[in-house]
Amino acid sequence: MSMELIAIKWENGKLEILDQILLPVISKYVAVKGVEDGWKVINKMQVRGAPAIAIVGCLSLAVEIQNEEFTDKKSLRQEIEGKLNYLVSARPTAVNMKIAAEDLITLSNQLKKDDSVSAADMKEKFLKAIDAMLEKDITDNIAIGHHGAQAILNNGAGDGPVRVLTHCNTGSLATAGYGTALGVIRTLHSNKKLEQVYCTETRPYNQGARLTAYELVHEKMPAILICDDMVAALMRSRTISAVIVGADRVVANGDTANKIGTYQIAVVAKHHGVPFYVAAPLTSVDFTIPSGDRIVIEERPEREMTHINDQRVAAAGIQCWNPAFDVTPAHLITGIITEKGVYRPDELNKLNILQIQEDDRL
Repeated sequence: MSMELIAIKWENGKLEILDQILLPVISKYVAVKGVEDGWKVINKMQVRGAPAIAIVGCLSLAVEIQNEEFTDKKSLRQEIEGKLNYLVSARPTAVNMKIAAEDLITLSNQLKKDDSVSAADMKEKFLKAIDAMLEKDITDNIAIGHHGAQAILNNGAGDGPVRVLTHCNTGSLATAGYGTALGVIRTLHSNKKLEQVYCTETRPYNQGARLTAYELVHEKMPAILICDDMVAALMRSRTISAVIVGADRVVANGDTANKIGTYQIAVVAKHHGVPFYVAAPLTSVDFTIPSGDRIVIEERPEREMTHINDQRVAAAGIQCWNPAFDVTPAHLITGIITEKGVYRPDELNKLNILQIQEDDRL
């Protein structure tokens, strides 16, 4: 097995991220020295993928806090809250950063109220909680990989090997490691159940062509790159066992926001009878939003469409519409693969109950 790609390096209080804008041509790590750097690398998409955004955002705060002395807990709590809320604003559609911020703000409020905890203790406990996020993401992704591979093989694919299609990038580059949808594909491959993986280019930012293809080649998987507009032709001419995508936000009714282009793949998959799976950790599920039409969709700069590598490819003067995400309605989704198992969109409430019970036990 080849060495797994590492997009986030966190050692001895130093944070570096693999600059994903430069991939696949150049592999270069960028130092993140605090929250301002964290916000920039997220906003400029040097780091991307909902789980990775949350981890890098929180780690950028850890970098800043670890080198400061706090004499009182109130100022530490205020700094935590202010800076986490600022980090959430870097890419608003991906919910993981928002949920991580809420959890860490809740933790800091609890520590502030606890008279037995000093300011130094509070800082240490807070930093430990951020450290744990990195470990948990990898463990969760391995579980997602296992549950997803089983679901695809059980859902008519038999004993495999299978042909799957994925969109955008959901691998080691989008997470702390292993990946979500790509983690499922990785598991199928390691179990010798993968005949072929097709990945879309994912215009206009080309995360599929630049990043997913880079990971698939790196991992020596049997992979084929297709353009975004070839999905229907592919499904008509070859038997595809399943589509597996990631998610930036899954809401209470199972509607899912993911990279632009996901919705049309789901429509085409439904027409061709191809199971369509969303792989996402529980941190991507937002039970506070009832349906997908309430999800705020980030719009990106026109230049991403009009230029490739600083070369203009579109006619000057043309107007552009560049939403970064679209929403796939729940009725097009076969199953949502989480670290707790695979759920139909209408079963998500079971997950919510499970989560509440776990929180109560903590």
